Amino acid sequence: MQRDLVERAREGDADAFAELAGTAGDRMYAIATRILRDADRAADATQQALISVWEGLPGLRDPDRFDAWSCRLVVHASYREARREGRMAARVREIHVPTAVEDEVHTVDDRDEVDRAFRRLSPEHRAVLVLHYYAGLPVTRIADILGIADGTAASRLHHATRQLRAAVEADARNETAWRTTA
Repeated sequence: MQRDLVERAREGDADAFAELAGTAGDRMYAIATRILRDADRAADATQQALISVWEGLPGLRDPDRFDAWSCRLVVHASYREARREGRMAARVREIHVPTAVEDEVHTVDDRDEVDRAFRRLSPEHRAVLVLHYYAGLPVTRIADILGIADGTAASRLHHATRQLRAAVEADARNETAWRTTA
């Protein structure tokens, strides 16, 4: 079904592209939102990526690679959007963690700590974390999507995880030090 839509859209069928963009656009927006942490900027990145999809479709050789290709386009559009402002703004929090009622306060605190730490990561590190932990992709698929070597993807994932953990731990130490002096 998707292959047929891709092939028709490659030939200039606007209706096929609209249907394809409707299904792919939601996934692209979800990825951009998690990388950028801002709904408006994620919408801009998604729109840029969809324009790139429309313009690049005639050159897509393998319709079965559409998902990986469109994912790469939205990740790169998110990188550009992040750099356009010069820093990663964070106005939206979308970390979905199921919680029990008695753990709700601790979970919100934990979620906020992770979100603050996540905002400090580079767009490249955010992207590998989002693709691995949110999209559930293995490192080899992430490397393929980002157009980088498997080892580079594994290294980025390792360093991003380590930096995220270090930032959370540093915030916890700072919070403890602040409470003891207050």
